[in-house]
Amino acid sequence: MTHPAAAQALLTPDTAADTLRAWHARDEEIRRRNHQIGIGKPEQFIGRAGIEVFRAMLAGEMPRAPISDTLDFMLVEADVGRVEFQGRPQFAHYNPLGTVHGGWIATLLDSAVACSVHTSLPAGKTYTTLELKLNYVRALTDKVPLVRAIAQVIHVGGRTATAEGRLVGPDGKLYAHASTTCLVMDLGG
Repeated sequence: MTHPAAAQALLTPDTAADTLRAWHARDEEIRRRNHQIGIGKPEQFIGRAGIEVFRAMLAGEMPRAPISDTLDFMLVEADVGRVEFQGRPQFAHYNPLGTVHGGWIATLLDSAVACSVHTSLPAGKTYTTLELKLNYVRALTDKVPLVRAIAQVIHVGGRTATAEGRLVGPDGKLYAHASTTCLVMDLGG
């Protein structure tokens, strides 16, 4: 496995352009497949492991969360213990200082780190966020056409789970990173 800093050093303008093209293509694919916005029905969650829920979302069998429409971001990849959300920074997300508001970045990273935990849970379990820690390392503007929040689980136990994530541009630049602690509990119903 390549160390993230080493991978970033290998990026070239051509590589970044290729990455951006791939991200745009994935965006179009997911939007075509999963154009519904809404809330999943309880029966769509019962009896499904977390990863099954996310596979259903990616397949368009379950709607995208309303917040993903409001803030223009969406789930684009999911595997057990790992998810990627993609967002489009816009002028509408700006703070008074002329950069993307930290709340937009926090929401994108919170979604990614928490959902990486969810993908790791067996059927009958759910979670809620206990703590979110964020570090902003670079200003983000709408000059960056797309960003990805890439998250992975660190630990899943019987009562708590932890995960970490990074918000990066197609050129590999890091904008923020986060960690979370989640409470794992039985799914009611």
